[in-house]
Amino acid sequence: MHNIIQISYFIAAFLFIFGLKRMSSPLTARDGIIWAGVGMLVASLITFFEPGMENYLLMTTAIFVGGVAAFWSGKKVAMTDMPQMIALYNGMGGGAAGAIAAVELLKGDFHSQTFLTLAVLGALIGSISFSGSMVAFAKLQGLIRRPMRFPGQQLFNIAVFLVAAGFGAVLVIQGEFTGSIILIFFAAALAYGMFMALPIGGADMPVVISLFNALTGLAVAFEGFVLNNAAMIIAGTVVGSAGTLLTQLMARAMNRSIGNVLFSSFGASGGAEESVEGSMKPIDAVDAGVMMAFAERVIIIPGYGMAVAQAQHKIFELMEMLLARGVDVKFAIHPVAGRMPGHMNVLLAEANVPYDRLYDLDEINAAFLQTDVALVIGANDVVNPSARTNPDSPIYGMPILNADQAKNVIVIKRGQGKGFSGVENALFFGDNTRMLYGDGQAMVGELIEAVKEF
Repeated sequence: MHNIIQISYFIAAFLFIFGLKRMSSPLTARDGIIWAGVGMLVASLITFFEPGMENYLLMTTAIFVGGVAAFWSGKKVAMTDMPQMIALYNGMGGGAAGAIAAVELLKGDFHSQTFLTLAVLGALIGSISFSGSMVAFAKLQGLIRRPMRFPGQQLFNIAVFLVAAGFGAVLVIQGEFTGSIILIFFAAALAYGMFMALPIGGADMPVVISLFNALTGLAVAFEGFVLNNAAMIIAGTVVGSAGTLLTQLMARAMNRSIGNVLFSSFGASGGAEESVEGSMKPIDAVDAGVMMAFAERVIIIPGYGMAVAQAQHKIFELMEMLLARGVDVKFAIHPVAGRMPGHMNVLLAEANVPYDRLYDLDEINAAFLQTDVALVIGANDVVNPSARTNPDSPIYGMPILNADQAKNVIVIKRGQGKGFSGVENALFFGDNTRMLYGDGQAMVGELIEAVKEF
């Protein structure tokens, strides 16, 4: 039976990896999720046959309640709320790793100092990921509306972390598994995760989500060693490494080091505030529709504002109408557009926008020079030319989509506010830019009606 259990865990781990590979493309992502789900089913069922396993009724009840809750919430959640759901579920993974460690530490039955060390590390990292992800969820959900910063915050955070690390060291070195030491250790770890995430700003949200995802995977892998569970070790390592790589890619897309993201105020703007000359020039939907109807090439740049307005289906309708007129339509996707990695891809896929019309920054930037109209809907910082032209700008050096190089730019925007970074967008003041003010879905609807006239 022991061999069957271990083989089943390796099969589950293989299905996790295979599913993750399939998820790398929108064309096969659904199949990937199914394969990974089968892997989780195999791992869960075989665990019932572990020697010495008890509490079958409690396990079955927990799986049933958790499964029903997850199925219901997954069906009900809107695409615009997907980032906070990911933050919530990611935090649950870290919390589960921390709970496993807590049970093992309370038992105090460790045959090796190495396993004890891994248990404490998993508890520390999992607790940080849990509380940090809960704060990220609260911010995305609008329960916490502003970054919370105070003087000496970083020194305070370091002190809290040292308290957690110190009590963790006591557990490892002295082997004292008293309830008070364990309680202080977990309380400090949870507090550090919370204080670490409180200064977060919207501009760094994709990086932070990826970071906590990596921490959760690492914690699960450590606890897998403690439990001698191959599936947890492999799956946790894969999640941890993938999350780390994604965090690096997100930070690079913002021209920030991971150290800068971790140890500076999240989303705080630095540098000198740029004064932009000129004024924003409005346009009505009819004139904008005429411009797009008679264009040869159009590039659509979506941002989080499109998600908030739930305008992706209208954008699909506009794309089809333009294609029917012989207009070449492409979508330009910035790596950090939205509030989670791949947010825009998911929204557009939901609206049935063909994947082959989506281009990332490196693929599309050269095409803007030959583009008649660049339509920006809900995007801001990712199209700000100050990142390319103004060394004093807080976002200088951040790779952007070169929308300003198009012959004409139409920006759909609710008002004249700044982006997540708090920086004025020079694109909006450009001679070739016109502002179409209003709700994203309503304005795209008016564009569709204008194109129909022709």
